[in-house]
Order: sequence, then C-alpha cells, then structure tokens
Amino acid sequence: MFVGIATAIRRPSPCVLLLVLLVAVILPLASMASGIPPVDAGDRALSAVVELVTAGQFQAADARIDAALKQSALSPDARRAFEFQRERMQRMRLDFSLTADQVKAKIREQVPNLTDAEFASWDAHGMLEHMYIDGQRMYFNRAPSNLFRLSAQARALRKVQTPLNSSGFPENVVERMTGYDRSVIRRAQATGHSSVLPQRVEVTQTLTVNAGAVPPGKTIRAWIPYPRSIPGQQEDIRFVSSEPSMHRIAPKSALQRTVYLEQPARAGKPTVFKITYDVTLYAQYHAIDPAKVTPARITPELAPYVAERAPHIVFTEPLQVFSRQVAGDATNPYDIARRIFAAVDEIPWAGAREYSTIPDLSAYTLHAGHGDCGEQTMLLITLMRMNGIPARWQSGWTFTRGDYDDIHDWAEIYLAPYGWIPVDVTYGRLDSTDLALKWFYLGGLDNFRIAFNDDFSRPFVPAKQFFRSDTVDSQRGEVEWDGGNLYYDKWDYGFKWKILSPQPQQ
Repeated sequence: MFVGIATAIRRPSPCVLLLVLLVAVILPLASMASGIPPVDAGDRALSAVVELVTAGQFQAADARIDAALKQSALSPDARRAFEFQRERMQRMRLDFSLTADQVKAKIREQVPNLTDAEFASWDAHGMLEHMYIDGQRMYFNRAPSNLFRLSAQARALRKVQTPLNSSGFPENVVERMTGYDRSVIRRAQATGHSSVLPQRVEVTQTLTVNAGAVPPGKTIRAWIPYPRSIPGQQEDIRFVSSEPSMHRIAPKSALQRTVYLEQPARAGKPTVFKITYDVTLYAQYHAIDPAKVTPARITPELAPYVAERAPHIVFTEPLQVFSRQVAGDATNPYDIARRIFAAVDEIPWAGAREYSTIPDLSAYTLHAGHGDCGEQTMLLITLMRMNGIPARWQSGWTFTRGDYDDIHDWAEIYLAPYGWIPVDVTYGRLDSTDLALKWFYLGGLDNFRIAFNDDFSRPFVPAKQFFRSDTVDSQRGEVEWDGGNLYYDKWDYGFKWKILSPQPQQ
C-alpha cells in the first residue's frame, strides 16, 4: 500500500504541484525566533519577492529588493524580511552549485558507462534534484549521491556494490542498533520500567571558525548546542569546561538550549570554541497495548501540539489528501499513528538542502518524495496533528554504537494513557519478525543520542542579532560578528565522546 503512495509522491499530479507551489510562496519562511519576520500574505511586494526567489528568478528578485529597501517608510521587520530573501538566494546558490556535466562526472565515478539516456531518464523522474536559477539549470550538490538512494536502477549499475540503508546509516551500524534495541526491550520487560540502561557519557563539542573569516581583533560570538534536562531520557547534566572559559548556559527552560561564548579573531589563525560536559542517558521502551489507547483529551497544554504552526506545519490540501489515504478507516489513535509511521518510513532518506531555504518542510517532503531525518520528522508531526494526535519535535546528535555519529531529528507523540512517547521515523521499522522489535522506534529510543532541542525555531539565550544559519534546527551551532552572520562555509563543527560509566550488562 505505502509503496504505491510513496511512488505517487515522487510523481505528483499537476494539481498537487500547483497547490504545493501556492503554499510555498505565501507562507512565512521562519518564525521571529530565527530572526526572520514572518511574511505577511497581504504584503504583495514581499510575497512577490518570495515567489521570485522560490522560482529561481534571482535577478528580478534582487531588483525588487533594491527598490523596496530604498523606501524610507519601510518598517524594520519588513526591511529584515526583504534582506533575508537576499540571504536566502545566496544560500540556495551554495546548495544548487552543480551543472549537468558536473553531476554526470560525479555519477560516472560510480557508473563509468553512464549514458545520456540513463541520465535523462533519472532526471525526468525527479531523481536528480535541480532548479532553474535565472534560466540556468542547476543541480543540488548532493544530487549525485542521493541518486543511489532514490533509484534502484542506478544502484544496480554501480561498479562497486555497497549496501545502503533506507535510514541513511551504514549497514553495520544498523545491525548493531537492532541488536542493542532488542536488549532494551528485554530490560524494560524484566524491570517494568520504561527508562532503562543508564550510561554516563562525556561529550566535547567544538566550533571552529576559518582563519580570515572575521577581521583580526573583531569579536566572534558563538552558540554551541547544549543538552536539555529531560526526566527519564537525559539527566544529571554537569558542565565541565569551555574554551574560552567565560560562557553563558541558556536556562533549562530554553527549548533550543545552547552555551554562548565569544572571543576575538586572530590574524591567520582559526578561532576555536569548545565545551565539555557529562550527561546520563537512558534508553526507553513503552509497550503499547492498542486496546488501552484512547483519544487524547486536548488540554490547554496539549492544544499547541495538535495545531498548525506556519510555516512548516500547515494542513494543506495535498497533505489532507495524503492523510486520508494513510489513515484510511482507522479510528484507534495507536493504529493511526502506526499507519502514519509506516507511510513516512516508506519515503526514502536522502541528503537535504538547507532548511532555511525551504518555505514549508512538510509540503516540500511530500512533494519531493524523499527527505532527511528532519524533513521526515516534520512531515510525521504534521500528519499526526492532522489526525488529532499531539506531536512535537526533538533533535540533537547521535553517536550510534561505534565510530559513526551525526546530527539527528526525531519526534514525540502523546498517546493516552501512556503520555509522551518517542518516535524516530528515520530509524523506522526494523527488519525483524518480532513485532516488538520491528516497531521499536514507535515508542522506543536508544541511549546513544543527546537532545539539544524540544522544539524548532525557538529563541536562543542570549538572542542572535543576525539571521540564523539554520532557521529551524539547532545542532551544529551558530556564529556571528558585528559584520553579520557567519554561514556554514565559514566554519566547521565536531563532536567527541567517551563513556564514563557503562550501562549494566544485558
């Protein structure tokens, strides 16, 4: 059933494409928390610029932005919104930086006998993400690698056959994950507790600004993500040290928590920021009995988690159609949740363009027919909310039982009488005939991840002065100086960890 739906997503009808485009050009780009004033649909000049940028008509958009910024009566919020559209174009140029010949050359590294007909066929079927920028067809810089996740034919033609997992993780990592998750279930069943196997971990995160990115002597301001205190998931957070030593930790109430640091740039040398902390992490497993699940009573506390939240959670007509297809005749909230989980799990993982360039992550993922963890998660949250199931965002970093680590996004949903339970649709259904293990990530979670965020597009403490590089998530960090924001091409980030006290034996 869901394979057919996923295929339909990749090749939407013209009507669906039109609806998605209309949604994309009238919705705000991000919340005020990201430093970007919302786009007022009634502001025709700004909406027109947003539409031009989305369509890749950058020269025309630039001209209109210039004209708008010359208006003396322009409000500060409107000025900032126009300025972000110029910033957005620069980011889109970085994402869409390859010509067709360059894409072919990269594909031929794995498919030496690639023909023009094969390339044209994959391109026509949406397997190679691209856009026209001022009339020139430009391809997403991850399109060549994404091709082998989206096309079985392309995978079969590779000169070296290496396994690719649908969740985006190496096969050996997935095997270790599955074995470990089985032990989580056993421990939870044996103890009767939903949070089990605590382990104490020391983590060092770095943010390194390139030499020359900021003039010598000028102060660089940095925000490094920092874990939130979440009972039963991650507890007893202890700050160890920072470089520079002066720092400011955001309060526990900050939904996107960070450590703020600043220091001057030095001539010819990179500027390094570093924090170290300890945290106790728990694995989770909630054994859900569908017969006990009832529709949640939507209290004032739960109401925000079943509501729309523009720009990325909007109940558009294409999403409503898809939701009806997925939920079908199910009435039990757990049955509906499982159908949504399975449907989004069918959407293949692929490397994503920067979130700040996408007007609506949910609509984009439905239209594209592929997505990374954050895009899949936002689509899942939207579908859950559309069906009356409270759902919210969680994200941070995962170090998946070995030498593999990456930033990652997942969700939580509220099922009465169980309360909030974790959901990781990117890890998805595990390859097992044991149903508890197969559906582990619908109610279960490993303890090899750290959550920095319990929501998206929320304010930093202290606030950023300039636009955020990621207007949605907060996993890599953010950097700025008095001259403006420093985008990802100006700095790098890193994680190191060690287990201080291992969890009990299985």
